[in-house]
Amino acid sequence: MKKHIIIIGGGAAGLMAAVFAARAGASVTLLERNEKLGKKIYITGKGRCNVTNAAESEAFMKNIVRNPRFLYASFACLDNMGLMDLIESLGTKLKVERGERVFPESDHASDITNALERELRRLSVDIRLNSRVEKVLSENDRITGVLLEGGKTLPADSVIVATGGLSYPSTGSTGDGYRFAKDFGHHILPCRPTLTPIETVEEWPKELMGLTLKNVSLSAYASVKGKKKRIYSEQGEMLFTHFGISGPLVLTLSSILPDDCKGTELTIDLKPALDESQLETRILRDFKAMQNKQLFSFMDGLEPHSLGMKIIALSDLSPYQPIHSITAEERKRIIKMLKALPLTVKGFRGMNEAVVTRGGIEVKEINPSTLESRRISGLYFAGEVIDVDAFTGGFNLQIAFSTGALAGKSAAAE
Repeated sequence: MKKHIIIIGGGAAGLMAAVFAARAGASVTLLERNEKLGKKIYITGKGRCNVTNAAESEAFMKNIVRNPRFLYASFACLDNMGLMDLIESLGTKLKVERGERVFPESDHASDITNALERELRRLSVDIRLNSRVEKVLSENDRITGVLLEGGKTLPADSVIVATGGLSYPSTGSTGDGYRFAKDFGHHILPCRPTLTPIETVEEWPKELMGLTLKNVSLSAYASVKGKKKRIYSEQGEMLFTHFGISGPLVLTLSSILPDDCKGTELTIDLKPALDESQLETRILRDFKAMQNKQLFSFMDGLEPHSLGMKIIALSDLSPYQPIHSITAEERKRIIKMLKALPLTVKGFRGMNEAVVTRGGIEVKEINPSTLESRRISGLYFAGEVIDVDAFTGGFNLQIAFSTGALAGKSAAAE
């Protein structure tokens, strides 16, 4: 007799759980509270869906911030290459871009969701939209089904919770999965936004709102035993916003900062290809050629006008100061700003702007080989609801797809 599996959540993890459970011969019902499947997939990668990352396995694992070892069995079930093969076998061509990031060739996130949905329909998965689960039901330490909002009960041999975290609540991520887990004695680690923009104490970034910096280096420093220690330094792209800073470098930084990050010192190296002495040599050369011009003219050749003017102001200089009048000490102040433009962390932006959620169901209470609860038989977890997260670049979606695959396969084989 076929096992009947209910999957709560039609995002990346839920869709893949349904595919693997149905392919393993189970009868599958997929419950999605929204009006369509994969709502969060549609907004990933700015609507293009950074579906995974093509990095080698060792490099891939280094991009997982929390609990990478927990995911070994999930990746053995479906790794990045396996996922790419699967999606292409369903008729959606993929391409690899800078940083090994993988996107659909069409640049349309909907192609990923549509491909998986077509496969679910081929496998006769019962897809029910606008269906919210009120409670997961059990009897004699065994899952027996779910109670829907409205009072209807659906029986099941197993239930897979793939409800997502708390990030982007507009997509339906309201934390229901944590509530279901708590009902069976699971501990939920504090949830906070990660891969999120950062607010700064300084207000001047809003004057540069929208300005993107490319090929800069962002560093962060923390006090460790009374000494200032660099805890992060990466080169890439970032931008100024009305509240502080955002962009790839900043999102990555947010995932390694502690929850209490207020006061963390940041510096932006605007000229990472040059050390201070090389930069000084270049400035001296330019100063000599432009000695009768005003300081802002020199800065305009070095940085975008608005940023150049801000650097001059932060260096306590006048943009109209003749270059020939600038002293050695004033020149060093300019160099310091170019090599270590200072900012101070005020805090993280909220869940509305976070790519993923840090925290969730404690991994030691989930069997990593099957993703079944250690608290009760027949309850499985997949995706962002678990305390696993990674850097930006396709790694988090891969975690969702891989854990979904293993949960689906395990529940069907149980």
